[in-house]
Amino acid sequence: MIDYLIVGCGLAGISFAEEALQHNKTIVVVDNDSQNSSKIAGGLYNPVILKRFSEVWEAQAQLVIMNEFYTQLKPRIEQQLDFKMPILRKFFSVEEQNNWFAASDKPKLAPFLSNQLHFKEYKGITAPFGYGEVLHTGYVDTASLLESYRNYLKENHWFHQESFDYAAIVFEEDSVRYKDIQAKYIIFAEGFGLRANPYFNQLPLDGTKGELFIIKAPDLDLDVIVNTSVFILPLGNDLFKVGATYNWEDKTDVPTKEGKAELVTRIKEIIDCDFEIVTHFAGVRPTVRDRRPLVGTHPIYTRLHILNGLGTRGVMLGPSMAKALYESIECQIPLNKEIDIQRYTNKKK
Repeated sequence: MIDYLIVGCGLAGISFAEEALQHNKTIVVVDNDSQNSSKIAGGLYNPVILKRFSEVWEAQAQLVIMNEFYTQLKPRIEQQLDFKMPILRKFFSVEEQNNWFAASDKPKLAPFLSNQLHFKEYKGITAPFGYGEVLHTGYVDTASLLESYRNYLKENHWFHQESFDYAAIVFEEDSVRYKDIQAKYIIFAEGFGLRANPYFNQLPLDGTKGELFIIKAPDLDLDVIVNTSVFILPLGNDLFKVGATYNWEDKTDVPTKEGKAELVTRIKEIIDCDFEIVTHFAGVRPTVRDRRPLVGTHPIYTRLHILNGLGTRGVMLGPSMAKALYESIECQIPLNKEIDIQRYTNKKK
């Protein structure tokens, strides 16, 4: 018997797999590669919601656990995944500067917002009003993380490439059986694929489609991430990742003309040099209407658990939510009510 059968190998599934392995638990991960939101994610971590100048929920604690998580990964994944890099908010007016200073005076935001404006000139960008710097930021190379971790699981024979068959679950007295696997617990971390899960699909998981570009811009020179209405992330060799759009109606992972037009318009608001679109891709983020993850235990089938709804902040949220779920299962430490699925399942009773 293994300890955990984990369904899904995106940021949520990997976060829980690693949490379990750090505690010497045995795992098997099942994934059919149908959900690509983690693969195409921007991968940014940022403790501030710049659109509203508000702190990301539990940002400080998430950053601490996230840093520990990616440090622990180094022995398994022999490449750099976590890139510390400033995020600069480009200002378009004196009013925006004043709004920044007002936000940086707030106690909860002061640790994350520099109160010194930046006026460094970057080739390809005109910014007469300067920039504000967000502290404790960077990005994770999510595509490399997913590929490398999956290979690590395969090398240890802990990975099954297949579509999960929910009808094949058999509940036994002290375990759950799935085909030829007997496990103490099943962790569902399928992202937007949750909608096909008969045990948890009553939860209000929505999908928010995001479209991104890789662009080539030889006349743009950045060693920081610039973030206004979209982010521009330098990848090296004149390549930049740019994103992202938000579409609450379209639930496909197909790039659209509308998404392309929106990104092009927003890029031109930030930079004033030519660029070429190298790649245009899209994915559906697993989002929740109250902007909190879906974490917890099935109200009837107590060997079934869920880790989902990480939305746009998976690289920050994943490790801390995996830790919280693991501790609730193994140590009976209650989940924070804001993330516990009981906030929805209790309403059904």
